[in-house]
Amino acid sequence: MAFYSENEKTEDYLFKIVLIGDSAVGKSNLLARFARDGFYTNSKSTIGVEFQTQKIEINGKEIKAQIWDTAGQERFRAVTSAYYRGAVGALLIYDISRRQTFESIGRWLNELRSYLDMNVVTILVGNKSDLKDAREVTTAVGKALAAAQGLFFIETSALDSSNVSAAFQTVVREIYNILSRKVIQTQELKQKDPGWMANGKTVVLQADEKQEAAENGQSKKVLCCSS
Repeated sequence: MAFYSENEKTEDYLFKIVLIGDSAVGKSNLLARFARDGFYTNSKSTIGVEFQTQKIEINGKEIKAQIWDTAGQERFRAVTSAYYRGAVGALLIYDISRRQTFESIGRWLNELRSYLDMNVVTILVGNKSDLKDAREVTTAVGKALAAAQGLFFIETSALDSSNVSAAFQTVVREIYNILSRKVIQTQELKQKDPGWMANGKTVVLQADEKQEAAENGQSKKVLCCSS
């Protein structure tokens, strides 16, 4: 997992986050609601990849989240796979009113982990929580899957905006927390050996999977929110 900071810019950090899941689960509308507070009733399926940038402040630091909306259609999967590269966070989205989109989560999770390391911050998102009468996936079932896979969990509605900001902010904050621990480690190393790091304006911190697993105790990360 790589993080980048550019010390001379207003934004302290840039995090790439991807949205993944089957077609028509509401990825584009979640992004539109978060980035522009918009919702498109007749939105068309995303072709290829689109992205939006949103600034979030955490602990006095300005974070630029570059959020990539990947097409869910099977015929575009070979195209969008290249765009996983460099991502440090992911929203794994299903539609609570369509059971088959939930059953696809395992496949999407396997694909995510095949392109990125196990430390990518991932939140399982049950979208369209406003469709209460059409629900086919209960909150408990979604929460159980998240716990089993070590993911955060939340239910959202792009239509009425419930929990949309919380979903994105949870991912960004957790990425920042991981980065903060790495910065502390870097500072400690620098104090022990001031010449260990090459000079440069950009700092790249590479997470160690085994070390992160030990630090996190392989704990399950579940944030359960529903409307």
